[in-house]
Amino acid sequence: MSAAHAGDSSGDTAVDAPPADFDVRPAGDGAVLVDCGDLGAALAMHEALSRAWGDGALRIDELVPAARTVLVRGRDAADHVAGRARIPFAEIWSAHAGSTARAAAPETPVEVPVVYDGADLDEVAQLTGLTAAEVIERHQAAEYTVAFTGFAPGFAYIAGGDPALQVPRRSSPRARIPAGSVGLAGPFSGVYPRESPGGWQLIGRTEVPMWDLDRDPPALLQPGTRVRFVAADRAADDDTDSADSAGSPLTGPVALTVRDAGLQCLVQDLGRPGLAHLGVSASGAADRAAHRRANRIVGNADAAAVLEIGIGEFAIRAERMLVIGLTGAPRTGSISGPTGARTIRMGTPTRIDAGEELRLGAAEAGLRTVLAIRGGVAARETLGSAATDTLAGLGPAPIASGDEVRVAGVESRSGSETPVRDGAAAEAAETEGLPRVGAEAVLRVRRGPRDDWFDESALTALGEQAWEVTPRSDRVGVRLAGDPLVRAPHARDVELPSEGLVRGAIQVPPDGQPVLFLADHPLTGGYPVIGVVVDADLDRAAQLPPGARVRFAALDGAETEGVIR
Repeated sequence: MSAAHAGDSSGDTAVDAPPADFDVRPAGDGAVLVDCGDLGAALAMHEALSRAWGDGALRIDELVPAARTVLVRGRDAADHVAGRARIPFAEIWSAHAGSTARAAAPETPVEVPVVYDGADLDEVAQLTGLTAAEVIERHQAAEYTVAFTGFAPGFAYIAGGDPALQVPRRSSPRARIPAGSVGLAGPFSGVYPRESPGGWQLIGRTEVPMWDLDRDPPALLQPGTRVRFVAADRAADDDTDSADSAGSPLTGPVALTVRDAGLQCLVQDLGRPGLAHLGVSASGAADRAAHRRANRIVGNADAAAVLEIGIGEFAIRAERMLVIGLTGAPRTGSISGPTGARTIRMGTPTRIDAGEELRLGAAEAGLRTVLAIRGGVAARETLGSAATDTLAGLGPAPIASGDEVRVAGVESRSGSETPVRDGAAAEAAETEGLPRVGAEAVLRVRRGPRDDWFDESALTALGEQAWEVTPRSDRVGVRLAGDPLVRAPHARDVELPSEGLVRGAIQVPPDGQPVLFLADHPLTGGYPVIGVVVDADLDRAAQLPPGARVRFAALDGAETEGVIR
């Protein structure tokens, strides 16, 4: 993401003086959110921080600019939150911001043809006091500029529209919005690059691809790009949801054939961090500790690709001799073949000979089981990683029954295997602390960055009640159900401008039902985050099965009987 200014599409914009006071808020234990007051100041701050980072003056991993904020994640941000050291934002601004005139935009705007038949078109008309035809006319009449990118790869926040079309997000986000949907939220228009959750008001659809890995750059709309929406006669249905892009066939020996993939089996590694400038979040293993343990059991490097097994039973047939390791959610399983059957144990290296079959039952606790193969799973990498990002549509397609899985042939690290313990002890260690259906799991939370959008009764309710994990939960986030969290009076009719999100953020839509974001979370969002689960508890959060209950506890001694303070 560049620091191109898009708040004023009529010419260059310079921000010479910092706001009177930067509002720096913790966003978990590893990030801070810097509220700069408006879009121009936020983009100027992003430019200043980017230059300081490039000069080696900051130890950070990621910057996410948004409508009026910049999210800063990394070591210096963690020190800032913990009080060990402070990031000198005003000094960085003075040293690096200066004039940040917008880069010259193309003479001809990018035209996006739209079929205006969105599900919320009539509601937008009602909210604005216009007819549907007038909404369409005004949306096409304006010329727009991309302010910043975020949420998901290829999603651009397009500013400069008719002020009459500024409408709030939906009170409850949709779980699935079709690819190509054109929506409105506050002062922005946007196009969903692929099917995903979202809360924008949908007014139409386009068949123009927003994100294409075969294009350089992959995103059609970059910060500073001028945009015009034009009427289209129709938009052909286009299946853009395939997670895997075409490429050369995978090499390496076939390791196994999947007999039963269950409801979701994915290839995962440790993700693709550091690509926020492309609108790409890290994704990767849901339970990072289980991922590392499984690889170490079989002698792989920590980052080697594995299979992440989800809900339901699972079965494979070995096509060659394999050494595997199972960690995470425990399952009863057996290996059968010409010489008979034997029980498989979690947490220990296990040999499977060619022709033998491994069958696993459903998880007995937790949700996700990690299966590592010595040598690693072979998978085509996207942007430097084999991880499957279910929100962004990056990485290999989900594993299906009948698929062949190849071994990458990564040389095992000598002596790197986890010491082999007694099988029963290894299984007990894997099961310890995992959430269970009907039982409570406790997750520690740090307040903010938008806890001031809620009064003390809502903050008390967040910690005092046990929230139920709903079946609508996935790798994007855990959707919770309970007594709604009510916003403070001053925030009930206010729209929060989109801002950066971190893994573990607890976002609260207007319906008051929290969403706890996991590995495939969007890069930005527009509902207030009341608190963030600490990093040490995120692997446990990723193992929450539908039907489990969650209780949130304060991070440290600043709580009373679990009430968030």
